[in-house]
Amino acid sequence: MDFAPTARATEFRDRLLAFVAEVIDPGTPEYVRQVHESGDPHFHPPVMEQMKTEARARGLWNLFLPRSAESGGGSGGHDGAGLTNLEYAPLCEIMGRHPLTAEATNCSAPDTGNMEILHRFGTPLQQEQFLRPLLDGEIRSCFAMTEPWVASSDATNISSRIVRDGDHYVINAHKWWTTGAASSRCRFAILMGVSDPDADPHRRHTMILVPFDTPGVSVERVLPVFGRSEGGGHCETLFRDVRVPAEFVLGEEGAGFAIAQARLGPGRIHHCMRAIGMAERALELLCARAQMRVAFGTHLADNAVVQQQVAESRIEIEQARLLTMKAAWLMDTVGVKGARFEIAAIKVVAARLATTVVDRAIQVFGGAGVSDDWPLADMYAHARTLHFVDGPDEVHLMQIAKRELRAYEAFRV
Repeated sequence: MDFAPTARATEFRDRLLAFVAEVIDPGTPEYVRQVHESGDPHFHPPVMEQMKTEARARGLWNLFLPRSAESGGGSGGHDGAGLTNLEYAPLCEIMGRHPLTAEATNCSAPDTGNMEILHRFGTPLQQEQFLRPLLDGEIRSCFAMTEPWVASSDATNISSRIVRDGDHYVINAHKWWTTGAASSRCRFAILMGVSDPDADPHRRHTMILVPFDTPGVSVERVLPVFGRSEGGGHCETLFRDVRVPAEFVLGEEGAGFAIAQARLGPGRIHHCMRAIGMAERALELLCARAQMRVAFGTHLADNAVVQQQVAESRIEIEQARLLTMKAAWLMDTVGVKGARFEIAAIKVVAARLATTVVDRAIQVFGGAGVSDDWPLADMYAHARTLHFVDGPDEVHLMQIAKRELRAYEAFRV
């Protein structure tokens, strides 16, 4: 097990850091200004297109996808980076420190997961119509699975219906937390619903591509997170008697649950990589603030409690990074199924890490930490959601515990 960066990974890391320093950091104030002046928190500012153009010119585009994913199946003639999960990990961590970097390099969720499953399961027609413009960064997309009236931590609970009607399917669904749906650039959803309620619980579901301009599709409202809403937003969406061609089924009828599991593996590890980057940034802010502030005649950095928090944060970051790198290495060597335990573990660990370190930084900042003068309030809102994004902590812990206990079933009386 070797986590040493390859020459290629080091080269991409250096190029991405240069891009952040030369493009992202200087362009961020303009990004904020353009969004603010538009009056729409979901506005797509022109400066982002400039950042994307520069990222493509530097070869920093679709970094999460291997070369084969970009060149096959009618997805266009663009060369991908060809990075492994282990090579991509430090790049994704940089994106967690500098959030605009993900969109600028076309590595934003939920598009990343949608591109992955379109590449793996999409037909040539689906790849040409939906995947290619995503790869080119011309459009955005969303993923509609979670529902307001069922516990979606158990995906077999999903009640939305997808019914075959001749050469079409008719969809009736009530979804929420449909991330990205508030963007004016969102052109389609990948929707998961029940196509055969009488089938085995893991064969009842189907995924289908739904263009957003189809009659019956509506975004009912944007759901703020801790009062915050920006970017593509998180939305409540309705699909009323929506008719789409049968050729828009992704994979095959009844394969929705399996495709969802295939989508979540890489998505979970991307979340964890970014969470580590977020924690690094929070610790950096904490340390700088502790050196700057004086209370009761001494610098906060000289306070034993603050020193302990700094040390604990560094230890926890290093532990989380090592476990995430192990999961990435296993995904590269034995696949997602072989890395199931480690993926579940890092999902819990990374969410805890980000929330804990950001919370410590807020405490050191005092009142400033919960204001909009610093990024910590935004970071905390995002970190806290990681405890249930792509599956709640409790589900992952249950899976880990069951695997551990299985070896001792002979002791049961």
